[in-house]
Amino acid sequence: MNLRDYCFFLLVMAGVTYLLRAVPFVLLKGKIKSRFWRSFLAYVPYTVLAAMTVPAIFYSTNSVISGACALVAAVIASLLGRGLVGVAVVACVTVLGVDGIMLLL
Repeated sequence: MNLRDYCFFLLVMAGVTYLLRAVPFVLLKGKIKSRFWRSFLAYVPYTVLAAMTVPAIFYSTNSVISGACALVAAVIASLLGRGLVGVAVVACVTVLGVDGIMLLL
């Protein structure tokens, strides 16, 4: 890739990023009064985070099985009231344990 193409792609990405952030401010000057849209927009960050995180859980480990076990363990730990660090530690230990067991078999 030459410098000209790189600069073009960089400008396009910067423009798209700016438009995605600026257009809602221009179009939505007042407070959103619709209860449906306010609740919809409140859940968008969680949905995007889940859409980016869940596939990475399965494919960042040595096997999909250890990723699935870590996901289940993390969900259980979060339901039991553990914090973010506790859930992450439980998921990491689960991956190490399942991968270790799979190496022994």
